[in-house]
Amino acid sequence: MPIINVQLFEGRTVEQKRAYAKALTEASVQVLGCSASAVDVIFSDVKKSDWASGGKLCSDTE
Repeated sequence: MPIINVQLFEGRTVEQKRAYAKALTEASVQVLGCSASAVDVIFSDVKKSDWASGGKLCSDTE
């Protein structure tokens, strides 16, 4: 029963998340041999001001 946590910057559409969840689920079924119903995908939207990379807030690099 894989649980896949996905953190993304805010702004992705429901359609994009739907397609990504489907792709992740299909890949999990193929690689892990589990059933699709066993795969959980959790999306967390993150503001760029709440994410830093290389010591800099992502909101500062725009």
